[in-house]
Amino acid sequence: MPFDLGATARLSAECRDPDGTPATATTAAVTIGLPDGTTASPAAVEGDTGEYTADYVTAQAGRHTVRWVFTNPAHAYTDVFDVRPAASTAIMSLAEAKRHLTMVTDDDDDEVRHWVDATTRCVEYFVGPVVVRTVTERHAAACVSCIALRQRPALELVSVAGVLSGGTSYEPDTLSLDGEAGIVSLLSGGTLRGPLDVTYTAGRRIVTANISGAARIILQHLWRTRQGPGRPQLGVGDFDPTEVIPGLGYAIPHRAVQLLNPDSAGPGVA
Repeated sequence: MPFDLGATARLSAECRDPDGTPATATTAAVTIGLPDGTTASPAAVEGDTGEYTADYVTAQAGRHTVRWVFTNPAHAYTDVFDVRPAASTAIMSLAEAKRHLTMVTDDDDDEVRHWVDATTRCVEYFVGPVVVRTVTERHAAACVSCIALRQRPALELVSVAGVLSGGTSYEPDTLSLDGEAGIVSLLSGGTLRGPLDVTYTAGRRIVTANISGAARIILQHLWRTRQGPGRPQLGVGDFDPTEVIPGLGYAIPHRAVQLLNPDSAGPGVA
């Protein structure tokens, strides 16, 4: 499961000889590939024979690669881990998710957070950004009357900067923003000259009940079916024929999609 930014990631690996027996290595090195392309090399410490750990305090959000290399005996191991950004984009809190799933222990908190993140992506596929975030995107159009932002609803323009040397930049107060449509144009009615890097905030100040309700339905569905087969099977655990689970066999139940329809601009707006 992902680590939170700033948390310590404890990495582990085993060194084994060619017969598969745990062995103490002459050297043990671990290299972490960071999202920005740099690397880090925390110290590796052996516990029981052949069992090594390394602690790394996370400093960047995103995918990290891990490469362990041992000598004498020669052995290697490759892994990955993810780090969440500092600003959460989850559609609901962990506490709210657990209440809806009627969970009273902390045993599955990491997995619940994972499925909340998955639920968020599902909802935003239909209605665009829900949690407010800052977006920067490049628009290559050379000479246009307006720009269509890719994330909507858009809330506020932060900056519109020319990319090329000597290119034209625009102050936000000289521009008109249709937040629902995501359309940016000049108040003067003139022409925007690009390419332009547009930075803006997108999301919803108020999350309406139909969106939050759909999120709860999706979360519960994913949670209940996460360890079962993709389609109903009679007499198998949660798939017992005496219990009907609406929408089973689909990642997003139809009733959740119907709840999202009033705010949907079509799948994939995010």
